[in-house]
Amino acid sequence: MSKSLKRVKAALQAAGVQTDVLEMSDLTKTAQQASDAAGCHLDQIAKSVIFAGVSSGKAILFLTAGGNQVDVDKASMVAGEPLGKADAGLIRTQTGFAIGGVSPIGHLNPIRAFADPRLMEFDVIFAAAGTPRHIFRIAPAELLRISNSQISDFTV
Repeated sequence: MSKSLKRVKAALQAAGVQTDVLEMSDLTKTAQQASDAAGCHLDQIAKSVIFAGVSSGKAILFLTAGGNQVDVDKASMVAGEPLGKADAGLIRTQTGFAIGGVSPIGHLNPIRAFADPRLMEFDVIFAAAGTPRHIFRIAPAELLRISNSQISDFTV
């Protein structure tokens, strides 16, 4: 089992969340792939989109419904600083995850996080579990709680 997957499982357990981490036979690197693998609506996938804070130099997480896109201007307003592209090095350093498997929980370092209100419209959503083939099922309110995410308007 990868270190990333172990961290996600440990974070779920520490938060008292009872769920199974699912290993999919197909890749789940994109929201569409994850939706297809889970057999759910595209917007039930909580995408972990990371930007770099231009002023802070820190990674900032935006949990977005699978079919939505982040509006960088709105996201910058929400974050309180201009945002730029986060490179793979920053993402790996701050979260411990590689692009394509970034989980909303289990990060190596604390991260500011914001959540798309669209995710709250479902009873259950799915999020990456630290690898390109693992996801977990969770109630949206639970995901917001354990990821310390604030509901905010930042999508197109």
